[in-house]
Amino acid sequence: MDPPNYSIVIAVFAAILVASLFRIWVTKEKQQKKKYHPIGGTIFHLLYNFRRFYDYLTDLTHKNTTFRILYLDNVEIYTCDPANIEYFLKTNFANYGKGSFHHDILEDLLGDGIFTVDGERWRHQRKMSSYEFSTRNLREFSSGVFKTNAAKLAHLLSAAVASNQTVEIQDLFMKSSLDSVFKVVLGVDLESMRGANQGDQFSKAFDQASEMTTLRYVDISWPIKKFLNVGSEATLRKCMKVVDAFVYKVIDNKIAQQQVSGKGDILSRFLEMQETDPKYLKDIILSFIIAGKDTTASTLSWFFYMMCKHPHLQDKILEEVRAAAELDQRSAIDDIATSITEAALDKMQFLHAALTETLRLYPAVPSDGKMCFADDTFPDGFSVKKGNLVSYVPYSMGRMKSLWGDDAEEFKPERWLDHNGVFQQQSPFKFTAFQGGPRICLGKEFAYRQMKVFASVLLAAFSFKLADESKPVTYRPMLTLQIDGGLHLTAAFRIKHEVTMEEASL
Repeated sequence: MDPPNYSIVIAVFAAILVASLFRIWVTKEKQQKKKYHPIGGTIFHLLYNFRRFYDYLTDLTHKNTTFRILYLDNVEIYTCDPANIEYFLKTNFANYGKGSFHHDILEDLLGDGIFTVDGERWRHQRKMSSYEFSTRNLREFSSGVFKTNAAKLAHLLSAAVASNQTVEIQDLFMKSSLDSVFKVVLGVDLESMRGANQGDQFSKAFDQASEMTTLRYVDISWPIKKFLNVGSEATLRKCMKVVDAFVYKVIDNKIAQQQVSGKGDILSRFLEMQETDPKYLKDIILSFIIAGKDTTASTLSWFFYMMCKHPHLQDKILEEVRAAAELDQRSAIDDIATSITEAALDKMQFLHAALTETLRLYPAVPSDGKMCFADDTFPDGFSVKKGNLVSYVPYSMGRMKSLWGDDAEEFKPERWLDHNGVFQQQSPFKFTAFQGGPRICLGKEFAYRQMKVFASVLLAAFSFKLADESKPVTYRPMLTLQIDGGLHLTAAFRIKHEVTMEEASL
C-alpha cells in the first residue's frame, strides 16, 4: 500500500481553512454594516508567494490600490494610496505605530531600538538621534569616512580589473557600507573589505538574521518554532548570538576606554551624554546598522545594475562628475575621492536623480507597516479596526502608472529634473522610500551623501558591464531589498592607472 501524500493533505486542509476564514470574515462584516477594503488574499497566499513577495503585492495593487490580507486572527491592510499613507504616517500619526505585532516580530533582531518602539521610548531615541545627525561634526566625520572607503573599494576593483576577474559588487558594497557604518556609529575600523574575519562573520550572521526575521511575517508557526528552538528560529537565535556578542564587545571596550570626549562617532557621543546601559546602546546601534549598511549597499547595487542596463547613463554621469569635481583622465583614484567635496556633490543633480529613480523602482525598504490603535476611517472612506495592521508598499508604488505615468516601469532619471536640470522633490507620501511624517528617515541626507560619493568615485574610475547579460536579477525576501545571489560585474579602467603591489595583493 502506497504511503499517504502528506503535501496533498496539507494543501486540502489549507484550502478548507482559507475558505472557512473567508466566510467568517465576510459574515462578521455584513453584520457590522461598515465598508471595508476588498480582500486580496490570505496569510497562506503570502507564504506561498514568499520568494516573490513584493511582486505578489504589486500584482494585487494593480487590481486594488488598497486591499486586505486575512490572517487567522487579524487583518493587514496594504495601501499604495498617497492620501491614505499621509493620513496614517502624518495626519493621524498618534493612532498608528509599531504596536505589539511588529515589536514582537522585530524584537529579537532590533530589540527596543527606534524601529520597534512607540510612545516615549521612540520620542527619546528620536530626539537624541535627531540631534546627533544634525551636528556639523558628524557630517564632516562621516564624509571623510565615505571618501576613504570609496577609495579603498576602487583600489580593490583595480586589482580585479588587472587580473580580468569578475566582481560580485553587492558583496563589496555590503562590506564597504558595513565598514563605513561601524566607523561612523561605533568608531571602529572593521576592515571587512580587506577580509577581516570578524566583519565577515558579523555581516553574514546579521543578513541571515534579517531574512529569518522577515519570514516571521508570513510564518504563523514562528512562536512555536522559537519555543522549541527549531528551524528558522534556531537559525535566528544562533545568528543573534554572533551579532549581540560582537556589538556588546565593542560597547564594553568603548566604555572601558572612558576617554571618549571629542570623538566623532555616534557611540562616543551617546556615552558623553551618560547613556551607558549596554542593552539600550546595543538596540540603538543595531537599528543604525540595518539603516546604514543594508539600505545604501542594496541601493548602490541596484543603481549599478541600472547603469549596466543603460550604459549611456554611465557616460552622462561621468561627464557630470568630472565637471563638478574638476577631474580628467589623469586623476588618480585617491585624487578623485579627495575631489568629491560637498560643493561638488551639490552640483551632481543628474546623479542624484539617477539614485532617486533607483529608489523609486528598487526601494531599500520595500514595505513598511504600522498597527492601528483605535477604530478609524481612511480618507478613501473605508473603515479600519483597532488592532488591524496597516502597511504601505514603496516597491509597488514605484510601478503604479496612476502615480508615475505610462512609463512607470521604465528607468528614467529625467523625470526628477526640471527644465534647467535641477532635481525636484516629490511628496514623501508618493515617493515613500524614506517614509514620511514624524518618522521620516533621519539618515536620508547621509544616505544620499554616501551613495553619491561611492557612485561618483567608481564611475569616474571605471566603466561597468554585467558579467552575464542573460542571467535574471531578482531580490532576496528580506527587510531590505537585496539582490538575490549578488550582482556580478566586469569593470574596465576609465583612467590611466598602474596597479600597485598593494592592490595586486588584495
